[in-house]
Amino acid sequence: MLLGEHLPKREGKTLPKRPLKPKDAIIRAVDLYKIYPMGEHELRALNGVSLEIKRGGFYSIMGPSGSGKTTLLDVLSAMLKPTKGEVFIDGKAISNMGNNELARLRGKKIGFVFQTYNLIPKLSAIENVMMPLWFNGVPQSKRVDIAKGLLEEMGLKGRENSRPNQLSGGQSQRVAIARALAVDPDIIVADEPTGNLDSASGAQVLKIIKRLNEEKGKTIVMVTHEKSIAKMAEEIIQIKDGKLVE
Repeated sequence: MLLGEHLPKREGKTLPKRPLKPKDAIIRAVDLYKIYPMGEHELRALNGVSLEIKRGGFYSIMGPSGSGKTTLLDVLSAMLKPTKGEVFIDGKAISNMGNNELARLRGKKIGFVFQTYNLIPKLSAIENVMMPLWFNGVPQSKRVDIAKGLLEEMGLKGRENSRPNQLSGGQSQRVAIARALAVDPDIIVADEPTGNLDSASGAQVLKIIKRLNEEKGKTIVMVTHEKSIAKMAEEIIQIKDGKLVE
């Protein structure tokens, strides 16, 4: 079953349109700095960044190599704490959270998709997808059902017991997306998700990411260096030398 096939079709008369309510900010960044000491000098990977990510939005972060785009993604997703400034996720400030609290926040709110897939080589596809569920204390039988369903949605029925070295790059990335969705997070962050894929596999992965936004309401924040990919998003965040640019 592919994404969206389970959604009911509307029949009968057309319902009147209701005015859309403004979306609230699911992530808010205020005056972010990330500074690395470099001997007598310092590297400002982020240099005073402020922005809002609206709930249910699709955002691309673009910039040249070394611009700070991956650092910005890591800070927005609570993988990395800023040197100065604050990030609010669902209204909660993360700067004073301990490592355990941050891990719980990421584990429940955010799904991660990486360029290199980050699958565990010794585990099968279904075992990789079940990992976040295990960390969150989901019972074994339920873990299996959820993982099987997600792999089927990704078009990987029959490959549940395949290990990463038995999968193509596109299949591995779809396993990674299934893993990111396992705990039904509100936010999906993707760092160059098609960077290691051929054009056909990359297009398939991007189609899935787009459907997650449009049909499941996931907030997407994606780093890419390709303009054609960035244009899929509702909004493009341009960064250069650690600062946002128009």
